[in-house]
Amino acid sequence: MAWDWDKLQQQHKASRPGGGSHSQPPGLDDIIEKIRGTKAKIPGSAALIVIAFIIFVLLYTCFYTIAPNEVGVVQRFGAFVRIESPGLNFKLPNGIEKVTKVKVDFTYKEEFGLRTIEPDIRSRYSSDSSNLNESLMLTGDLNVALVPWVVQFRINDPYKFLFKVRNVQTTLRDLSEAAMRLVVGDRSINEVISNRKDIETESKELLQNELDFAETGIRVVNIQLKTTNVPEPVQPSFNEVNQSVQEKERMIYQAREAYNKEIPAAIGNAEKTIKAAEGYALDRVNRAKGDALRFSQQYEEYSKAQDVTRKRMYLESIQEILPKFGTKYIVDADQKNLLPFLNMGEAKGEKK
Repeated sequence: MAWDWDKLQQQHKASRPGGGSHSQPPGLDDIIEKIRGTKAKIPGSAALIVIAFIIFVLLYTCFYTIAPNEVGVVQRFGAFVRIESPGLNFKLPNGIEKVTKVKVDFTYKEEFGLRTIEPDIRSRYSSDSSNLNESLMLTGDLNVALVPWVVQFRINDPYKFLFKVRNVQTTLRDLSEAAMRLVVGDRSINEVISNRKDIETESKELLQNELDFAETGIRVVNIQLKTTNVPEPVQPSFNEVNQSVQEKERMIYQAREAYNKEIPAAIGNAEKTIKAAEGYALDRVNRAKGDALRFSQQYEEYSKAQDVTRKRMYLESIQEILPKFGTKYIVDADQKNLLPFLNMGEAKGEKK
């Protein structure tokens, strides 16, 4: 290194009071030693900083927080160790122990045959044909139906959910589709469209049994069927069939209504006629019995006093018959002088 000794000497003289005695300039060895001392100090402080940073990072990774709706699944060198509850927890540093947070109080959902674009009170769904193929099913009466549905589920066993099945989402979708197709395949197209509640209940039970058997650690909360229908190409024919069925049912209901009106009325008239005939027969029998009894009593009285009884019977008969003849004129045949005070030639049937 080149040094300007003259200039250095002048600086030393100026620094000494009164420009006193001369001093020797620093040697090359002194300068080198100073430089070496400075270099030796720098690596030592940097190492301390690095060590402190490593310790801080290790301590920072040892503490973690789990939210109230989560649990922490701890693995040590990849093997399951324990499940930690919500709150502040401690573990060994990263590389030794690993924590996977699983939301156990959160409801997940999987959609089949539709995809939600904008969730709202009136949600908007995607009309992609690839999604519709998931809901294309064959019913028990060999009809094709579109049956979109949504599976809502929770994680009730984090250990099984993480370690028992390689791809839980794919397994869930496959099992859900198989269960729904099995349930729909046992019903007619009309039952699939109208009895959605029964299909939801049965498919939920079947899917839960399959998930438990596969040890997925999932609990099905609900299965909700969306609007079920038939594919668009067969919609007109399906509507015509429905109209024919409705017309058939309407005619059956009308026939039953007419039957319910006419048959009870006919049965009532028949019973009325039978009762009237029975009453008439009873009346005739009672009259006949009464006439026979009266004749027997009259005969007994007649046998006791024949002349009196005969005259009384004659008078009673005349008393009963004469009022029916109307106005009567009795003329003595032997009378010669009859005054014509009556119009005998008046038309028959006119009153006097």
